[in-house]
Amino acid sequence: MINRASQTMHIDIPPDFEGEMQNVGRRMRRRVTPSAIKPPSGQEIKPVGDRDFQHLFQNVYDGAVITDLSGTVMDANIRATDFLKYSRHELCGMTLPAIISGADSSMIATLKSSMTTNRFVLIQAYCVRKDGYLFPAEIAINSLKVCGKSYFCCFIRDITARREAEEMLRTINNAFQNSATGIAIANPQGRIEYANFAMATLLHVADVQSISGRSLQDLLPDPAQVQQMIATVSTGGNWSGETTLCLPDSTPLHIRIAAAANRDAEDNFVGIVLSFLDITAIRRAEEAEKQAERQRVMVESIGAACHHLGQPATVLLASLELITRMRAEKSEPEDELLQSSVQAAESLRQMLHNLNDISEYKTTSYIEPHEEAGYSSSRILAIEPGQN
Repeated sequence: MINRASQTMHIDIPPDFEGEMQNVGRRMRRRVTPSAIKPPSGQEIKPVGDRDFQHLFQNVYDGAVITDLSGTVMDANIRATDFLKYSRHELCGMTLPAIISGADSSMIATLKSSMTTNRFVLIQAYCVRKDGYLFPAEIAINSLKVCGKSYFCCFIRDITARREAEEMLRTINNAFQNSATGIAIANPQGRIEYANFAMATLLHVADVQSISGRSLQDLLPDPAQVQQMIATVSTGGNWSGETTLCLPDSTPLHIRIAAAANRDAEDNFVGIVLSFLDITAIRRAEEAEKQAERQRVMVESIGAACHHLGQPATVLLASLELITRMRAEKSEPEDELLQSSVQAAESLRQMLHNLNDISEYKTTSYIEPHEEAGYSSSRILAIEPGQN
C-alpha cells in the first residue's frame, strides 16, 4: 500500500518581475500588470458544495480557492479575497496563472499529472493582488471531490513575515560568520555550542568544530572569572573583562571579552553570547608608550642633575685654575696633584655638558661578560657627545 499522505511534490515558481519598482514602507515590492482574466459573466456564481461544506470552507484560516481541473477559479473564501484584494465575484472565472506570478499552463498540466502519485503539491511562489503588488506565498494544492465533481483546492498562506524573518536570520548569520571579532555562543553552563571563523583564527586552531563543545572553564585561564561571568549574565547583566591566553606556540594572547545573555522568544535565559577581541597590539603599544615615558623621565632627570652639578663643577675648575696661577713656588708632586685635579674638573664639566645634551635614553656595556670568571655583563647609561 502506498502511503499517499506522506507524498508531497514541491514546486518553486520564480515571480514575473516586470514593471515599476515600488517602495512600500520598509519593503521593496515589484508591481506587475495582472494577466488577462475572464470578465465576470454577470450571472450568479453558485458556491461549490452544500451549506456545511461552505461553512467549513469559508472559515478556513488560510486563503482557499477552488478551481476546476483546467485551473479556472470556481469559488474562493473570505480569507482569499482579503489576501488577493479581489471580490469573490471577480475571482471566479480567473485562472491560477493570473493569481500566481510566473505560472503558466504548464503548471496546470503538472498538477494533473502529479495528483496521480502525490496527495499534495506545495508551491513556493508569489501571488498577485488586484493592485498589482506581489506577496510571497506558500500554496498547498490537493485534489478534491465535491458532489461527484473533481476540483483542485488551493490553500494560500501569506509568508511575508516568514520571508522577512528568514532574510533577517540570513543577514545575522552572515554578520556572525564574517565578523572580524571572534564570536561564540555557549549554553547556560558555559559550554560552547557555536563559534565563527574569526574565533578559530584568534585561537590558532584548524577549524570551528574544534572549538564547539569546549567549556569556557577549559578555554579561559581563570575559573573564578568564568564563574563570575556566568553568574552576572544569567541574572540579566552584561559582563566584560580581559585575560591572557597562551596559544599552542606559547605566544601570549591578550583578549577583551564581552558577554551578554542569549534569550528565547519567552525571554528565558538559554545561553551566553560572547565576543573575543584581540588587544595584543594595543597592549604592546601601551607598553612601548610606557617605555618611552620612562625614557623621557630619565632624560629629564639627567638634565636636572646636570643643572645642579654644573655650578659646583664650574666653581671647582675656576678655583683650581686660580690656585695654579697664584703659586709662587713649584713642587712637582703638588704640581702633579694640581694638574690631575684640573683635568678631573675639566672632565667632569665635559661629562655634565654631554649629559645635558642627551635626548635619548640608551645603555652601553660597562663590564663585558666573562663566563670563566662567572659574571655577566653590566650596562650603564651611554654618554656620547653630540647626541642632539
